[in-house]
Amino acid sequence: MAVYTEVSDEALRAFLSDYELGELLAFRGIAEGVENSNYALKTARGDFILTLYEKRVDPAELPWFLGLMRHLVSRGLACPEPVPGRDGEALRVLAGRPAAICTFLPGIWPRRVRPAHCEPLGEALGALHLAGDGFSDARRNGLGPHAWGPLLDKCRRDAAPELVAELDASLAAILRGWPEAGALPVGHIHADLFPDNVFFLDDGRGQRVSGLIDFYFACTDLLAYDVAVCLNAWCFEPDRSFNVTKARALLRGYRAKRALSAEELAALPVLCRGAAMRFLLTRLYDWVNTPAGAMVTRKDPMEYLHKLRFFQHAEDPGAIGG
Repeated sequence: MAVYTEVSDEALRAFLSDYELGELLAFRGIAEGVENSNYALKTARGDFILTLYEKRVDPAELPWFLGLMRHLVSRGLACPEPVPGRDGEALRVLAGRPAAICTFLPGIWPRRVRPAHCEPLGEALGALHLAGDGFSDARRNGLGPHAWGPLLDKCRRDAAPELVAELDASLAAILRGWPEAGALPVGHIHADLFPDNVFFLDDGRGQRVSGLIDFYFACTDLLAYDVAVCLNAWCFEPDRSFNVTKARALLRGYRAKRALSAEELAALPVLCRGAAMRFLLTRLYDWVNTPAGAMVTRKDPMEYLHKLRFFQHAEDPGAIGG
């Protein structure tokens, strides 16, 4: 989440007049993240999140994202539900940007991931993959393997030559080893399930997931790739070492909801390398292209270079918790 587009009080009140949400009580920007402009919104009807979709999001795809979220809520998954206006439409325009209001989810995302978070996270990811069944429309992963070469090309001018050379070699190896079409199960995936997109509550017996948010990279792709994204995002320590205990807990939780095939397990190492490459490249691109003055925290791309190097030496799925 982030704030790129400012919203005036007058524009907000005019926008809210199309909803049955009651009196506006509070409104503030949310600075975390790098993609869209997000605001916490409190009205007489409760708490909500207002999102203005920025240039990286194709407005033509927003009905797919919002439709998927409505479908997942209908299947019992805890995720934001788009709020329709009086005319029944959830997608509108505010401050020159496509915009939508979604329900607010309680909970806290973990600033420091512990093993106790990883098993419920895995269960939530498996539940998401199962809940996606029945949403028939497909969306190609716009940041899948086909996009990594062009994205690296956009970073060449501003990145160190030795880094570019290393990424060229790593990317070529990843693409050579990538699973062929039809080799692994495909479904609707989150594709960006980082700790700040998962809310937890302590129910007295331990941590439980209270909500999954930020579905604006969701797409139709390899289900096991979503697992690889989470192994990257949840299973490294601050000193950049890989915590296999966390990985085993994550995979144990996932298997409690959805079984991983032998083929998926065998592919996990290259899928993890691909996930590391994807986030390294998008963070590198954002690092050199974030607009001056944007209320946003840039994320270090080099964190993912270390992860990529680790997974390059993890040929056996057992080394990553499989």
